[in-house]
Amino acid sequence: MSHLVVKGLSVTFAGRPPVAALRSVDLEVADGSIVAVLGPSGCGKTTLLRVIAGLQRPGAGRVELDGVELDADGTHLPPEKRGIGLVPQEGALFPHLDVAGNVAFGLRQLDKATRTARIEELLAMVGLEGLGGRRPHEISGGQQQRVALARALAPRPSMVLLDEPFSALDAGLRAEVRAEVTRLLREAGTTAVMVTHDQAEALEMADAVAVMRAGRIIQVGPPAELYREPHDTWVGAFLGDAIAIPGIVDGPTVTGALGPLRLRRPAPAGSTTIFLRPEQLRLLGPEDVAPGGAGVLAEVRAVRFRGHEAAVDLVVDGVELMARWPSAGLPPVGATVRVGVVGDVLALEQQRD
Repeated sequence: MSHLVVKGLSVTFAGRPPVAALRSVDLEVADGSIVAVLGPSGCGKTTLLRVIAGLQRPGAGRVELDGVELDADGTHLPPEKRGIGLVPQEGALFPHLDVAGNVAFGLRQLDKATRTARIEELLAMVGLEGLGGRRPHEISGGQQQRVALARALAPRPSMVLLDEPFSALDAGLRAEVRAEVTRLLREAGTTAVMVTHDQAEALEMADAVAVMRAGRIIQVGPPAELYREPHDTWVGAFLGDAIAIPGIVDGPTVTGALGPLRLRRPAPAGSTTIFLRPEQLRLLGPEDVAPGGAGVLAEVRAVRFRGHEAAVDLVVDGVELMARWPSAGLPPVGATVRVGVVGDVLALEQQRD
């Protein structure tokens, strides 16, 4: 297990004008944890991974692993001396080698008997016993990804880096393989950093998520904390479906199209953006309506069926909202319904760095 510290990392690519890929990035990864670096395409997350791996030299800042400087002023440890495994996009297996040969790629320093035993151990760990003689094109995409992970773990690295590891898999297989890879990393006790643009992937797999935007890490924390307490409306919307509507803060409440709502944390008085999640918007029945009325009236504009649940588009006092409700007992399009908010809400700025 390993402890990674990234401090003040900056990378600028030459051009007209120059492109700042990383801007004073700080990140700490605890021993044995899985950290997901999440952000849109072009935000710098793959560049960050390449710097940690030693494939890209930073212009400024330092990278430290278990107290050893990998990158600093005048210091750059080459990739092969870092003790870091890399699982690239789509696995990138060697097509001319069989599965065993791919796993053995980083074990050339071992004698034959030890190497064979390690290959068998790894294939058993990733559930591919008996497939060592097959070529990459003879196994499925999910199996290829497990071979790539086994190859990265083979030399017992201090840390494993995963670069969009499931992007080439279809949706159903992606969920299955990421659950399996998470299990394998935790069983091996391996510290891992994964970059992805898939919010569900990051929230499901990681102990901590680092959200990147325009070369900077905007917020880091446990998945549930980031989902409930985003830094701003951009982070909140990037982490999942969201409702963001105008409101006015007055003491412990904020008032907008959904009526007066309780604030989760104090906010300055005045105009703001009310932020909540679609699952907080509940359809109220007669039994939920207290004397004098509760909730607000909404018109159902559309119902988008998603299996066990549906996305329901509503209009409340001219404001468009999206709720997420169980599929059983959905209101028809055009109906007027009464809705209320479960739990407290946030008052957030639109975007801040």
